Amino acid sequence: MPLQLARVARRICSSASVLSLSAHTNRRLRVLVDMDGVIADFEGGFLKKYRQRYPHEPYISLEERRGFWVSTQYGELRSDLCEKAIGIWESKNFFIELDPLPGGVEAVKEMSRMENTDVFICTSPIKHYTYCPYEKFAWVEKHLGPDFLEQIILTRDKTVVTGDVLIDDKPDIHGAEPNPAWEHVLFTSCHNKHLPADPAQRRLLSWEDDWRGLLQSKRQRDPQEH
Repeated sequence: MPLQLARVARRICSSASVLSLSAHTNRRLRVLVDMDGVIADFEGGFLKKYRQRYPHEPYISLEERRGFWVSTQYGELRSDLCEKAIGIWESKNFFIELDPLPGGVEAVKEMSRMENTDVFICTSPIKHYTYCPYEKFAWVEKHLGPDFLEQIILTRDKTVVTGDVLIDDKPDIHGAEPNPAWEHVLFTSCHNKHLPADPAQRRLLSWEDDWRGLLQSKRQRDPQEH
């Protein structure tokens, strides 16, 4: 009888371990995906329109871009170019006409079809709001479809949004919440590709990189880990 009980106990423990592993492997994941510089080509769109509007002014090639803020680098080139740069993305049709970055739209659509995965476009509108918020919604509808309009989060502070992963090209994201719920995965862009690797931060080099493996590894981690 003790031997039979021992066998039953082992089976129960084994089943519990399998269920525990399955729960971690299949737990629901909330993925926040930035828009500009991650799925929409902000940098390329800016440079194209800047050169069209100011063909005789100096410009900064994508290879020479350094730092998240385009206007800051243009202001360092010449002080009046800062406002000229800002005027480009404050103009009508800037955001709606941005091209998708290679593979981004396809990746987001695939994510949204994954089991136990919620995907949201988490994007910060500019303060000059005449065109930007509307055009961001229109861009999502055009490239991701009308159903994705329910999956848009517009916020100036992403730290207060709850999620498991935030894929974003901005190297440093700060706000009201000092310890955001999400893990920040840095998406490589022309302005941040020169930054040294940070062992504490994971990175996607492009949408050809293994984003599926990244999400799977996140799903298997303890929910409290970043």
